[in-house]
Amino acid sequence: MALFDPKAKVISSYQRAIDDRTASVRKYYDEIGKLYYDQYKDMNVDNTKDINTRCEAITRLGNEIEDYKLKILFEKGLKKCPNCGTENSLEYGFCFKCGTKFDEDSSKEPKTDFEEAEAKLDEAKAEEPAEEAPAAEEKAEEAASEETEEKAEE
Repeated sequence: MALFDPKAKVISSYQRAIDDRTASVRKYYDEIGKLYYDQYKDMNVDNTKDINTRCEAITRLGNEIEDYKLKILFEKGLKKCPNCGTENSLEYGFCFKCGTKFDEDSSKEPKTDFEEAEAKLDEAKAEEPAEEAPAAEEKAEEAASEETEEKAEE
């Protein structure tokens, strides 16, 4: 690979993201172990909620790691067979090992779960101000009508 290969830079950033998430997973495992041991030592302590929260975080991080691995494969010009897990070229329509047919969009860059979630959040944030504006106008109109009613009563 060339020293300034843009794909190598992208792959390197994905690998750093994987390494960061793997370190976080290890940290959560340690915390779960400590919480579980504290619960073992003192039967009156209930750390179930904290343990479950960390377990959910580990699951989320594991999904992100898998998404980054798929993105690295894509950058290398490969895709993974959904049936047997064999790495195949992006141009292949069928897995060369088991013969499973690939989807039409399998040669496109994989969209990660967390990117889709972020996109949905961005869309929701973009829609909120547009929806709040009429509500604010309605509240202002109600306040103005209440003021006029109060003045009329006086």
